[in-house]
Amino acid sequence: MWKKEDAKPQGVADNSTAAAPSHSPTSSVSAMTAGTPLATASRSGASISQGIRIKGEVTGSEDLFIDGVVEGKLNLTNGSLTIGPNGHVKADVYAREVIVRGQIEGKVSGRDKVQLLGTAQVNGEVQTERLAIEDGATLRGKVEAGKLATKSTETRASAAAAGTVVTPDVPARSVSSGSAN
Repeated sequence: MWKKEDAKPQGVADNSTAAAPSHSPTSSVSAMTAGTPLATASRSGASISQGIRIKGEVTGSEDLFIDGVVEGKLNLTNGSLTIGPNGHVKADVYAREVIVRGQIEGKVSGRDKVQLLGTAQVNGEVQTERLAIEDGATLRGKVEAGKLATKSTETRASAAAAGTVVTPDVPARSVSSGSAN
């Protein structure tokens, strides 16, 4: 049955007498989560828990937490990848942000940031714009950190070395010395 008190949005003060608490499960859950700022601010993502083993390719654009074993390839274009303390990843990884507490073997590409916490063990190549390594973490392999050179800059540098003139709107042409007949 519809009541006048049910029509009011939560958080709005009621000037009338206090209404009796509702016994429906949805209203009690929403009442509990409405007061906590973490419930509205948290972004849910996928989770691979301890005891789960995945072999193959995992792709997506959401956040992923791994505390199990993953072998293969991980591609999270706009997501954050967190490898928990019990997680073991043997894969090439590409994500917006990579946070490591467990073990990872392979190429790690974090578009914005790679963070290795104290219990992290990384074997392989790390490529990122920003790298943070906490005391106790181990990293064995090649590291490329910082802003990556753009392809147009690389093209101009290699063309200059080859004696080719490159301008932004004009196609490349070869410059040679000699006489014209």
